[in-house]
Amino acid sequence: MTNKLKQRWREGKATVNGWLAIPAGFSAEVMAQAGWDSVTVDLQHGVQDYLSMVACFQAMQVHPVVPMVRVPWNEPGIIGKVLDAGAYGVICPMVNTRAQAEAFIAACKYPPQGMRSNGPIRAGIYGQSVGYQSTANEEIACIPMIETQQALDNLEAILDVPGIDAIYVGPSDLGFSLGLPPRMDREEPQILAIYDRLIAETAKRGIAAGIHCASPAYAVRALGMGFRFVTILNDSGLLLQAARAAVQAVREGAKDKM
Repeated sequence: MTNKLKQRWREGKATVNGWLAIPAGFSAEVMAQAGWDSVTVDLQHGVQDYLSMVACFQAMQVHPVVPMVRVPWNEPGIIGKVLDAGAYGVICPMVNTRAQAEAFIAACKYPPQGMRSNGPIRAGIYGQSVGYQSTANEEIACIPMIETQQALDNLEAILDVPGIDAIYVGPSDLGFSLGLPPRMDREEPQILAIYDRLIAETAKRGIAAGIHCASPAYAVRALGMGFRFVTILNDSGLLLQAARAAVQAVREGAKDKM
């Protein structure tokens, strides 16, 4: 399987990513038909578990989206398991030092580039015609999150680690780390200056910069800044927004009946 995300990034194009917090294959199946380039199962802050992640992958498989996972932490056991299950991209939270970035890449890559153990129980089904192990190191997208002051202090050293394909900004934790309230679509000049720095440093190295957004409008703005990988909320957040808007429209349109 060719990783279409990495292909588009190599071509200098932007990508739009969906996000799954609901532990249900049906939600994944619906989201996979919405036009995203990739869809990420969130094992860190959603209510997904490993088996619900597999069900989401199975539901998405017939649709042209790249299956991704945000793992709970930078731990080689869970990184290996999500890759064995069929993830073609791994977003890893709280990567704050070069050593942590190196450990993350090592967990994602088979030897000699890394230390991933062989056993692609489900992922291997995708690559039987060419040999999954022969292409996995090149096709899997390795994406550390930059979301703390410590990560910013070590930014250049982190980005210089071979094997990083993109970074992913967690705006809420980044703000938290800087003594600001946690939220996504940020406007503080301090944060916008950080975004400019991240975009510039990743561009120098041919790495894509990604960010989680709370609205389509901010996602468009982020792409205009130079980000090339944007996420809009998640399935539960989009469901809630649409439901609230529908209820409000009915109540406003039929005030005399309420």
